[in-house]
Amino acid sequence: MGTLSERRTIPPWVKVPEDLKDPEVFQVQTRLLEAMFGRDGCRIPYIEQVSKAMLELKALESPGFTEVVVYGSYIYKLRAKWMLQSMAEWHRQRQERGMLKLEEAMNALELSSWMK
Repeated sequence: MGTLSERRTIPPWVKVPEDLKDPEVFQVQTRLLEAMFGRDGCRIPYIEQVSKAMLELKALESPGFTEVVVYGSYIYKLRAKWMLQSMAEWHRQRQERGMLKLEEAMNALELSSWMK
């Protein structure tokens, strides 16, 4: 997804400072970010608007994972976190199925070339 950009504004539905305290934090596999948030995070504003939460992505020392920080009122934070974790799991499973299909196709090609 490229480099993580610094947030410049706070959405109008986030109350400052109370909604910025005690964020929900979880980690997502970096390879899933583009599938979830679009190229360069283009879907983040839409996800924030629908969930009434504010998202922040933070790079970790481990390049395999990115930290997702969710700010907002208690119920909106939990709902957004659940939604994003569900999206990550769905994309992870989808990519795994794609890899299995690719592996099966490659195995089929190897078998067919061997049988000739």
